[in-house]
Amino acid sequence: MVVIDPIQAVSLLGALMQLIAFALLQLGRLPSASDPYQWANLIGSLLMTVVATIQHEYGFILMEAVWCLTSAYGLLRLYRGRLRARRSS
Repeated sequence: MVVIDPIQAVSLLGALMQLIAFALLQLGRLPSASDPYQWANLIGSLLMTVVATIQHEYGFILMEAVWCLTSAYGLLRLYRGRLRARRSS
C-alpha cells in the first residue's frame, strides 16, 4: 500500500493541473486565452508555490510564484476584454 504525504499530494495535484493544461494547449484542445487554461495554471502554480515555500525551495518558489502571477494577469486580461465587449455592444 502506497501512502502519500499530504504535502506531496498537494504538489502532485498542482503539477498535474499545470501539465494537463499545457498538454491540452499543445494538442490544440484548449486555447491559452480560455478560462480553464488560465485557472488550471493559476491554481496549479499556487499549490506548487505553497509546497515550495513549506519546503524552502527558493528557485521553485520564484518559478511558481511568477507562473501564478502570470496566470492571474491572463485571467484579468480575459475578464477585462469581456467587460469591454459587453459595454460596447
